[in-house]
Amino acid sequence: MMERTRLHLIRHGEVERSHCYNGQYDVRLTARGEEQYQLLKPRLDPDRISALYTSDLVRTVRGGEILGPYLGVEPVKVPQFRELNCGEWQGLSVTDIQRDRPDEWAARLADLEHFRAPGGESLGDLAGRVLPALKEIVARHRGEEVLVVAHGGVNRVILMDAIGAPLSSFFSIDQHYCCVNLIDYYADGNTVVQLVNG
Repeated sequence: MMERTRLHLIRHGEVERSHCYNGQYDVRLTARGEEQYQLLKPRLDPDRISALYTSDLVRTVRGGEILGPYLGVEPVKVPQFRELNCGEWQGLSVTDIQRDRPDEWAARLADLEHFRAPGGESLGDLAGRVLPALKEIVARHRGEEVLVVAHGGVNRVILMDAIGAPLSSFFSIDQHYCCVNLIDYYADGNTVVQLVNG
């Protein structure tokens, strides 16, 4: 059987101010978000997962603190796995933006892949920092299973890449709090998505 790396890709738990574009704001988990991480434990096999990576934002770091001891691995922070920088949109709701920044909202709808909120990143920028970091992890752990705790935007970029879909289809995949995605990366370059938003 061909050697492969299995990625267990998880979104962080529920956060405070969940109605806003939090982006790279370091928002904290709710009590429910903490519980969601605990409820993940039975779904993860400590005998199979050999490494754990998180972004450096507290909502994913906390997941590493909860899941790392259970899995018997030390979490490693990867700054490249931070959520999309939403610039001046951070802290605003969709309603706020549609009301106060209608031209920006229209520009986003017209070109989802390349739009940048003022001071922020595009989805292409996000993919440009996330995917090389992921590629290094997959190469480092060939033949192993690894866990990455990241963000809704980061996860969608990884999933779009795995299925060969354009970033314009970004919102065609949902990512619930503490959902699990499974992706197999084979040594010949093939990628198979086994589970999405589970």
